[in-house]
Amino acid sequence: MRVLIVTDAWRPQVNGVVRVLESLADAAKEQGVDVVFLTPEGFWSIAVPTYAEVRLALTTCGPVGRRIEAAQADHIHLATEGPLGFAARRYCLRHGLPFTTSFHTKLPEYIAARVPVPVTWTYRLLRGFHNAGSGVLVSTSSLEADLKSRGFNRLMRWPLGVDNVRFRRRDESVLNFPRPLFLYVGRIAVEKNLTAFLALDLPGTKVVVGDGPARASLEARFPDARFLGTQTGEDLANIYSSADVFVFPSLTDTFGLVLLEAMASGLPVAAFPVAGALDVVAQSGAGILDMDLKRACLEALSIPRWKPRARSEVFTWDQSANRFIANLLAANPT
Repeated sequence: MRVLIVTDAWRPQVNGVVRVLESLADAAKEQGVDVVFLTPEGFWSIAVPTYAEVRLALTTCGPVGRRIEAAQADHIHLATEGPLGFAARRYCLRHGLPFTTSFHTKLPEYIAARVPVPVTWTYRLLRGFHNAGSGVLVSTSSLEADLKSRGFNRLMRWPLGVDNVRFRRRDESVLNFPRPLFLYVGRIAVEKNLTAFLALDLPGTKVVVGDGPARASLEARFPDARFLGTQTGEDLANIYSSADVFVFPSLTDTFGLVLLEAMASGLPVAAFPVAGALDVVAQSGAGILDMDLKRACLEALSIPRWKPRARSEVFTWDQSANRFIANLLAANPT
């Protein structure tokens, strides 16, 4: 079985969508499924404003269609709603090729945080994109309920996973800052609501891992916080393990893969009780979800580290890949 995934998000971008797709492909391969990608590589592209590392392919339906045909895939999955996703959608509809989609990012809210575009307008556009397919894969029950209320059809649950071997509790700390260490990992941008974390009066040290358009202004505004830039692989895993609490101030994430990475590393979570955090942490005792984020941070310090680790073990990439494949087969039976 061969699956073609069309995605506008790809290396060298460092984000959750890219990590999800790479991890999915590795896990699917172990199950005998060949996953190939149609990405912006090989196309002319332009940088997205405030997302310089994100490049949108400049192409039309024809070149994308030729790559789709060359892939000779049994199933086509459109992972993103960018130029490649829309071009692939047009080609598939024109030639009667079934396809599935997935909803990874709340683009309407992200766009509205930057320009005065009503979220209802963008959701209308996205609804048309996704409802043309035979199934829309979503990571959580909260996201499923939200999209259903907005008129999205044929929603299918696809829980994500985490590498519990790489992300684990380690003996040595690589962070030599005053404790306790409150850690954030992710993009440094307006939609991540980082000010809600950095403005808190907390003991110890706030540590921020990642990069983005808001980094310079936040570093200047909060000089006591430690900004470590983008970290990956073992360096990132060591940082997770070295902290005391993982703080997730976002109000708009659909899942929050970093939550699972932190929990696998034994980090209790402090977050707002919103979709994403509610689904991942749930009633596990692995974190504190409170509209008072300072209270959540301080109370999370008392959570034993085995609890978040135990919760993370519910999510594996093998199970995620298995559900992904099952959804494709259910949506487009051969």
